[in-house]
Amino acid sequence: MFPIYVNQAGYLPEKRKICIATEEHSEFTVKDMQGKTCFKGSFFSFGFDELSGDRVYHGDFSELTMPGKYRIHAGDQVSATFDIGEQVYDKLLYDVMRAFYFLRCGCELEEKHAGCYTHKACHTSDATVWDNRAIKKSIVGGWHDAGDYGRYVGPGAVALSHLLYAFMLYPNALKGLQLNIPESGNGQPDVLNECRWELDWILKMQREDGAVYHKLTTANFCGFIMPEEDTAEQFLLPVSSIAAADFAAICALASRVYREYDAEYADTFLQAAKKTYQWLNENPNFLGFRNPEGCGTGGYGERDDHSNRFWAAAEMYAATGEARYLEDVKMQLAQHDIFLTALGWGEVGGMGSMALLTTDYSVDESIKERVKKAVIDQAADLKQNADNNGYFCTMKEHEYNWGSNMGLMHHGMILMMADMLNGSSEYIEYALAQLHVLMGVNALGISYVTGNGDYACNHPHLRPACADGIDACMPGMVCGGPNRHLNDRDHSKELLQAGTPPMKCFVDDWRCYSLNEITIYWNSPVVFLLAAVLNGKMPAAKGQALG
Repeated sequence: MFPIYVNQAGYLPEKRKICIATEEHSEFTVKDMQGKTCFKGSFFSFGFDELSGDRVYHGDFSELTMPGKYRIHAGDQVSATFDIGEQVYDKLLYDVMRAFYFLRCGCELEEKHAGCYTHKACHTSDATVWDNRAIKKSIVGGWHDAGDYGRYVGPGAVALSHLLYAFMLYPNALKGLQLNIPESGNGQPDVLNECRWELDWILKMQREDGAVYHKLTTANFCGFIMPEEDTAEQFLLPVSSIAAADFAAICALASRVYREYDAEYADTFLQAAKKTYQWLNENPNFLGFRNPEGCGTGGYGERDDHSNRFWAAAEMYAATGEARYLEDVKMQLAQHDIFLTALGWGEVGGMGSMALLTTDYSVDESIKERVKKAVIDQAADLKQNADNNGYFCTMKEHEYNWGSNMGLMHHGMILMMADMLNGSSEYIEYALAQLHVLMGVNALGISYVTGNGDYACNHPHLRPACADGIDACMPGMVCGGPNRHLNDRDHSKELLQAGTPPMKCFVDDWRCYSLNEITIYWNSPVVFLLAAVLNGKMPAAKGQALG
């Protein structure tokens, strides 16, 4: 660990650059790789930071804009290396987006695309319907959801929404991104090529009557084996209104995004969305999900489906402009307390907000203002949180839980949305600060993205990473992050002392799934934030985009 903390990916030349030390130094220097001093500065005391347990000192070197590779020196201490330049986040964006390719299910990963991280085709056998074992279906494809090999509709829809909205809002950053995947060069942007792998699988999860199976997994998690070695029977678990609403929403969104590139494909998704939305109308009561007896894989259950139905209605209106869907939006907003900035799988109201802010069709001014106010108000709170934190982190103590880096990146997304709505750059630096936290400006000085940084996570709770016999983890996997709820079952309580400050409740150990797992919906908000940062201040979309 390096005692002076920096973003190990680097800094954009014209943006704020602050290193952090936890020991008192009066001055610091920035030196290039030849040892030449390129900048001198002073540390200023922030004071005691409660969430890290550190006394924190800030060193501002924003005036250094010359592209190059550097280290911070203070006394006998030195930071990790970092770059300054316009392309400092290009590799990071490439890696976190390409990570989805490494999580593909149902196909062989060949050396020409995967390098040394190859494996044979996996999970290609027919799946059995849990409630009727006589029915078998071919449901091949999709992305492995997390450290296990399950595939889940809700989390998949959320990850896709982050990626598709990033593509819609920040085309300059993503349209030309080349990922070296099998579909590269087919005339469509590679981000959309990769998303199609998951979208095609999600289509298969729709039942003939429009209902949607909640997930596709084995009965229990397998051991730490390669995906093709997981040959246990696969099951389609019962339908839920949660999965159905998320399915309708993401299919409607896909119909908007893909229409420019493949109208027939877009129509397929719109028709699928309408069919499932009709099923939702015919089944207005909440149909939740709990693992049936005998199944022990991830549940992804929710307490209600209000935000899911709101998201579905908003996306259906955004895609069609049909008044009945806008009436459903109004009904959900009138009857339920929808968290309009929630961007995770448990609450999805924020995606509904994005739909209403980016549609070409007219939306009642009162609704748009309500959504805008929710975004701006939360961004203002996040800004205040960052100002009061020694590491400029927006997280409060209660947010250091399982997958805290997801919350951190959601905050970055909200700040960038507020920036666009405000028409100013007030929040850009705060959004960037959350990326800095992820990439090393944190109380452990660790980069939470595998393969990126001198001191990066390398041992995530990820089955192929443990079973492939390769020392270096495949790059671009975003680890869950600090979790103050130490777990008896996954060794985190054994490896960390009780009372450890929240920001330090992390260890890079594959056994600690409550700290070090990966998931597709932890990678996707990083893609969104990086695309926002790299795109520049460009129009979000045509028509009424973002109000």
